[in-house]
Amino acid sequence: MPLTRLAVDALGVVTICLVSLLALVGLLCIFYTFYFRYRIVKSNFVQLEYFNGPWIIRITFIFLGFFWGFGEIIRLSLLRTEGRVLYSVGLKWQENICKYYVLSNLGFAEPCLFLTLSFLLRASLQWRGSRTLTPRWNGKTTGYVLLYCFPVFVLDLIVVLVGPKFRKHVSEMPHYFTSTDIHLEKENQVALCTYPLLSTILHGLFTAVLTMYLLLLGRKMVNAVINKGLQRRVYMLIFLVASFLPSRVLLLGFSVLSKPEHFLFEALAFSGFVVLLSCVVVSFFMLVYLPVADSLALRRGLRDFDAGEGSFTRSSVDVYDDFDSLVVAN
Repeated sequence: MPLTRLAVDALGVVTICLVSLLALVGLLCIFYTFYFRYRIVKSNFVQLEYFNGPWIIRITFIFLGFFWGFGEIIRLSLLRTEGRVLYSVGLKWQENICKYYVLSNLGFAEPCLFLTLSFLLRASLQWRGSRTLTPRWNGKTTGYVLLYCFPVFVLDLIVVLVGPKFRKHVSEMPHYFTSTDIHLEKENQVALCTYPLLSTILHGLFTAVLTMYLLLLGRKMVNAVINKGLQRRVYMLIFLVASFLPSRVLLLGFSVLSKPEHFLFEALAFSGFVVLLSCVVVSFFMLVYLPVADSLALRRGLRDFDAGEGSFTRSSVDVYDDFDSLVVAN
């Protein structure tokens, strides 16, 4: 049974609101990161300069989240029906926007988000002697993220551009394997975005490999961290990533069982969006906000110690059992 226009619009409005919330959280994290950098430079606290090392990658991670959220908005059916923003651009442009969405989100933004998260976690296990968390590390990490993402993007590009032409010569292949859009049954001038099954399969293979790597990385981090509070953070982040990322792939894969104007498709697409959004927001909080907050707390403890108070406050001791735990947290 086709989903009513009211229900489709409601899901679209909720999606836009959630992306706006993501943007607010991201902007808060960016502000906090620059504030931390300003405090280090102003106070000449060279002891904490190491923990500010990945600030460029942290901000890049946030902007990748913004880019992903923008893609989730432009795919919405809410913007495509008669009288809405994307309806006026014409059918061809709507089809091109759907192709752009698959390439930008499934082929670029999501793989880059996962890879950047992995590099931030991996860097926390290494020490200064390896030149981790230096300005040079930021540039090398950006290059590695783009390099590892490139094969996924190229394969998605082949699916989007070559797949439909290939399907014409293979009549047995269902359209949903390579189709990025479908025309609305009642309005021929409206193209609604779909998820090509081949792109979803590629995305799933990439996610499976990365999830296994993150589980191994998480085990090493838990063994390296002494403080129980930091261990709980690691457990929570790895659990979310290892469960939510595969869940999104499964939800997008099952979306081929229905069409965009039907309730099942909209529910699966929205659920997949919420799952990944939750993972991204928690990652912002865990990998950007909390490391800065922890470092500022340590800064206050160091300042009190240098002032002659003789020891850290009780709260500082509770947060940092040793210096290595702070390294892993950051």
